[in-house]
Amino acid sequence: MKKYLNKEGHSGVTGYEVGTAGISVEFNHDAVYLYTYKSAGKKVVERMKELAEAGRGLSTYISQTVRENFEKKVR
Repeated sequence: MKKYLNKEGHSGVTGYEVGTAGISVEFNHDAVYLYTYKSAGKKVVERMKELAEAGRGLSTYISQTVRENFEKKVR
């Protein structure tokens, strides 16, 4: 799991791991959710990857756009 840079300073996202067809996102060093092309759509997942690498805007994007469209809760 790669550390999320959190450039805004107030994100609930603490880590992420990029895969070829998805992204795992860790919230508050605890819960991890897997978002895939199948569950959220390719365009959405690719945008999530961009935001994760940038360290800004991922939590807001998930809460406003992605919402509950995760494949599974990993932990």
